[in-house]
Amino acid sequence: MEQASKQSNVLKWLLDNVIYVVMVLLVVGIVIASPDFLSVTNLINILSQASSRVIIALGVAGILITAGTDLSAGRMVGLAAVISASMLQATDYAYKMYPHLPDLPLFVPILLAMLVTAALSALNGVIVSKFHVPPFIATLGMMIGVYGLSSIYFDRPPYGAQPIGGLSQKFTSFAQRGFTIGQYEVPYLIFYAIIVSVIIWVIWNKTEIGKNMYAIGGNPEAAKVSGVNVTKYLIIIYTIAGLLYGLTGSLEAGRVGSATNNTGNMYELDAIAACVVGGVSLSGGIGTVPGIVTGVLIFQIINYGLAFLGVSPYIQFIVKGLIIILAVAFDMRKHAKKK
Repeated sequence: MEQASKQSNVLKWLLDNVIYVVMVLLVVGIVIASPDFLSVTNLINILSQASSRVIIALGVAGILITAGTDLSAGRMVGLAAVISASMLQATDYAYKMYPHLPDLPLFVPILLAMLVTAALSALNGVIVSKFHVPPFIATLGMMIGVYGLSSIYFDRPPYGAQPIGGLSQKFTSFAQRGFTIGQYEVPYLIFYAIIVSVIIWVIWNKTEIGKNMYAIGGNPEAAKVSGVNVTKYLIIIYTIAGLLYGLTGSLEAGRVGSATNNTGNMYELDAIAACVVGGVSLSGGIGTVPGIVTGVLIFQIINYGLAFLGVSPYIQFIVKGLIIILAVAFDMRKHAKKK
């Protein structure tokens, strides 16, 4: 009887955590196929590539915890990228978008990009909370609209839709360089992600914003009855997400060294998948910063590992799609069991 109970508990644990088991097996398979994958250089590359994804995922996660979603996140990243890149081109670059723009302090274009995406994301919050439009529809419409907006901005005369390049050295150094530790260079991006993660952890765990975010996600009606201004806090959560999208876009432009209207495309799906893998429930009310960071890292290790092994990008899309489906399916299963 006792053995049957243990077997039942093991089976239950496997069913509840099957997505983690599958992903760990994938990582183990990658390591077995290529032991060189575990090098320090690869680890630094994975952390560097995951850094901007952590920032956008933390923005998306706040909205998911309120039982919402945000399909516009990736396009907002793209808008922020073209805005910041267009204002931080080298003064001697022949194809500057703004030929007469003086050399601006680094933080000015980045802050401007963040404010633009924060305003648009706050509008999402207003549409969802004031007009009761489902988050899926509201952010879908915003995704399309923002792509149109960034495309108009990007397709500028007289050069047309050409990648915005020739970025100033201070901008690219901000996103590409790092601290030298021993024989390795640890990118600044990793430290930016750590700083943002700490700030978001404090907001979620030590402020009224975080407390009410979880309350709204757990039961919006109960939160309203207990005196929580649901509209106000939803707009705040969406605004914080927008600020993080703007920062992500600026960092991505600096990291890549250029920007187009397609920068950030599909990032929102990676972010949602990483959040769910990291323990954020699509039903709302559940999610932690460490879990989200872990989810992003797991996802990035698999992405990088498959590319490292030379797996076709098309196969990588299939694997990523299966992971997303599995993650959501088992999240819904766990939620249904609790009900």
